[in-house]
Amino acid sequence: MSTPTHNSSASIPSIGIIGAGAIGTAFAKNLARHGIPATLSNSRGPDSLKDLVRELGPTIKAGTREEAAAKDIVFVAVNWGRLPAALAGLPNFGGRIAIDANNPIEAPLFKPAELNGRLSSEVFSDLVPGARVVKAFNHLQAQLLAGDPGSEGGKRVLFFSGDDAAAKATVAALIAKLGFSGIDLGALAVGARLAQFPGGPLPILNLVHFG
Repeated sequence: MSTPTHNSSASIPSIGIIGAGAIGTAFAKNLARHGIPATLSNSRGPDSLKDLVRELGPTIKAGTREEAAAKDIVFVAVNWGRLPAALAGLPNFGGRIAIDANNPIEAPLFKPAELNGRLSSEVFSDLVPGARVVKAFNHLQAQLLAGDPGSEGGKRVLFFSGDDAAAKATVAALIAKLGFSGIDLGALAVGARLAQFPGGPLPILNLVHFG
């Protein structure tokens, strides 16, 4: 099975984060808790993230959007209306993984975006040409994503979906390393619809897996 090139000593692909809002920061906090390196970026540039990365710890570095987008796994969590600008002009992903952690909500009114009958992951996929897209990390509230996934003797559930089996396996391994219980919802056409917020039935649930 082919997997992305990564540091064999760490056994973790390199990770970039585009978006330093609630979800991107929560993801970075969980990575930092497990000593997993990542490059965090936003629209305002690395200098605006100095205080945040200092708080997160030494494994999380501030970088440019381009630096974050060059990693093996690129985690994207941006306000929906700003998503096209956040991804504009980046090089072709060339088979690298893009994690779609976005929800089609228009800020600041918190109203559903007009998708013209498409899934939000379809729209996202068009913005990351060449990427193997995995939908994940969008259905939990930020405080649950940032916190300890251990709950009541079990593990908090994280759903994921995608059309590339190897990409999903890589993301599933990361989910497990962070302490969550990953559940594969299948292809994007099925899983992304189930996990999309608003509209899907799964984002309203905070599930714990025992076993």
